[in-house]
Amino acid sequence: MGTLWFWLVALMIAVYVLLDGFDLGAGAIHLVIARSDEERKQVLSSIGPVWNGNEVWLIATGGVLYFAFPALYASGFSGFYLPLMIVLWLLILRGIAIEFRDHIHSEVWDPVWDFLFCASSLLLCVFFGAALGNVIRGVPLDASGYFFEPLWTDFQIGTETGILDWYTLLVGLLALAALIVHGALWLVVKTTGAVHDRSLRIARLAWWLVAALTIAVTITSFRVQPAIAQHFRSAPWGYVFPLFAIAGLAGVRWAMARGYEWNSFVAAGCYLAGMLLSAVFGIFPMVLPARNAAYSLTIENTQAGRYGLTIGLIWWILGVFLVTGYFIFVYRSSAGKVPLEKHVDS
Repeated sequence: MGTLWFWLVALMIAVYVLLDGFDLGAGAIHLVIARSDEERKQVLSSIGPVWNGNEVWLIATGGVLYFAFPALYASGFSGFYLPLMIVLWLLILRGIAIEFRDHIHSEVWDPVWDFLFCASSLLLCVFFGAALGNVIRGVPLDASGYFFEPLWTDFQIGTETGILDWYTLLVGLLALAALIVHGALWLVVKTTGAVHDRSLRIARLAWWLVAALTIAVTITSFRVQPAIAQHFRSAPWGYVFPLFAIAGLAGVRWAMARGYEWNSFVAAGCYLAGMLLSAVFGIFPMVLPARNAAYSLTIENTQAGRYGLTIGLIWWILGVFLVTGYFIFVYRSSAGKVPLEKHVDS
């Protein structure tokens, strides 16, 4: 039952990355692709009906962690307290910027909201990537099962690690580049005119950066976390995940070259899912590796009681059915291209 919940949490994280990832990516390139007030409204309109719903998956994942793996929740949320507060403020500023951009029209304030939307989206991409890098690298857990990390130390990987070091920043840059491609391809699907053309150019350029960073992160991840190689050797079927990522990355290039807008966007999602699930598979059955492997948090020593997990599974299935129906309705209702003159619908 604990293993099942481990993969359900991984699935929820993947869904969040796929859904909120494209509107974070669109926000990160907002000031580059939208150069007039009308174009910036067009970008915001493309994510307006869905961006706040996408973030529900992040909240739901936190709730499931609290329920299914309470020890992991307690350790992770205390150890990552500082970056979690930074992420919370970035989410707040991003939401304020999107909403106020539509309600307060001012030559003074409009550039402020645009900057906050772009900057907060960009930083969220980097911090989410760095968070994944911390999980892969391992954190300074001790025998108590708790830890604390400053924002940075000497940017090296040793016993006294920080949230940011050369490896976590490398993963953060890959996350930023990958979500920029994902967001740009969403705008290719949803917009027309100059925004569409600029988004396609950015996606084509950023693809090369994603390819290069994918190779760099893959090589360094195997060196930083030896458990990944060990697990892939013991369970070779897990190579389906990195192969899925490679197919997605190649599919993006293939579809863009042929003008298949939806295909390229879906392929970008396949790449993101493949990379994330590869990382999850690599650290399994650990849920939070420690720099000293003896103190790592695993499914076994963090999961809740079997009875609670069994009953919770019933409610989880019902909840997912309801949420899936809602998302299908919202995305179908907002289908189609966003015209340049349309106002933000949030």
